[in-house]
Amino acid sequence: MNLYSIASSKIPDVRLYSLDMHKDERGWFKESYNNRDLVSIGFPADFKPVQNNISFNNYRGVTRGMHAEPWDKYISLASGVAFIALVDLRAGFNFGSVQTYTIEPGDAVYVPRGVANSYQALEGKTSYTYLVNDYWSESSVYTMVNLADPSLNIDWPISLTRSVISKKDLAHPFLTDISPIKGT
Repeated sequence: MNLYSIASSKIPDVRLYSLDMHKDERGWFKESYNNRDLVSIGFPADFKPVQNNISFNNYRGVTRGMHAEPWDKYISLASGVAFIALVDLRAGFNFGSVQTYTIEPGDAVYVPRGVANSYQALEGKTSYTYLVNDYWSESSVYTMVNLADPSLNIDWPISLTRSVISKKDLAHPFLTDISPIKGT
């Protein structure tokens, strides 16, 4: 696996990786996750995935999130293109810092717990896959922030007024109403 970090982040511990894609007339192959190779270039050695999730998005403009989950997350795409927006909700100097990336199947993003993450499908049939290092539970505590919070100044490629967003995601609080996450 030939991984390398391709972008710095305004948010500590967030990492963007470029993955080695093997392409031919049939399509492509990638090794999305190889703990040994990732750790050799600075990936957190204690990240031990226990669950793999896939979110399939039928339409261009589907926008999900801004959730800070109580686990670390390693994101990649199986198909399509996505715009990812991240907001640091951890207590400290970087509270409210924003980082965005546009990713394709050849990219992967590591998001530590306490960093809110969201994405917007820039193509129909975008498959967003992610590994997490804790199991989902109904009792899991999430901290959310509103996708449209003007203080975040996120430049969504597709206007949120023209996007497909759940009512629940639209109802998240603004950054000024959120208490920073301690102890992450």
